[in-house]
Amino acid sequence: MERIILGIDPGTNIMGYGLIQQKGNTINLITMGVLKLGSYDNHALKLKKIFERTLGIIEEYNPDELAIEAPFFGKNVQSMLKLGRAQGVAMAAGLYKGIPIFEYSPKKIKQSITGNGNASKEQVAGMLMNIVKFNEPSKYLDETDGLAAAVCHYFQGSGLKQTSNYTGWKSFIKENPSRLKNK
Repeated sequence: MERIILGIDPGTNIMGYGLIQQKGNTINLITMGVLKLGSYDNHALKLKKIFERTLGIIEEYNPDELAIEAPFFGKNVQSMLKLGRAQGVAMAAGLYKGIPIFEYSPKKIKQSITGNGNASKEQVAGMLMNIVKFNEPSKYLDETDGLAAAVCHYFQGSGLKQTSNYTGWKSFIKENPSRLKNK
C-alpha cells in the first residue's frame, strides 16, 4: 500500500500539520509545519487563512487521506467553539478536494504514538522523532501534534478503526443528520 497522509492539529492561534508517505509497512516524513494566526484579530479571517493554507497543502502534496485531531472538551466553551470552527474549515478544505477525513481524539492520538493516552506533548514529539526518524526537535509542538495525527492514522491500518470517516458532504450529512438546521 502506498499513500500520503496529511495530519492536522487545528488551532486558532497556531495550526500544526504533518505529512507522511506510507510505502508498505514503512513511513517517511514528507514535511511538517505550522500556520501562525496570532497576528490576526478577526476570527473569521483566521478561519479563512486556515481554509486557504489547508487547500494549499493539499494542492502541493496531494494527500490521499486527512487525519485531524478532534476538539477536546474543556472548561472554556468559547475556546472550544473557536477550535471546532478551526477544525471545521480544515475539514471543509479536505472535503472540497474529495479527500477522506478521519477524526481522532487527542487521547487516541497520544495512545497510538506513546502507548499512554495521557502523555505530554513533549513525550509525543520525542516518540515521533524515533518513529518517523527526524533529528531536529520541532520549535512548535503544534507541528508534531499534526504529524502525530497522521502517524496515528497510519497505525490504524486501513482506516476501519477510526472514529469518523467522511468522504464528502453527503457522507458527513448522512452520519450527522442532527447537525442540519431545519428552516
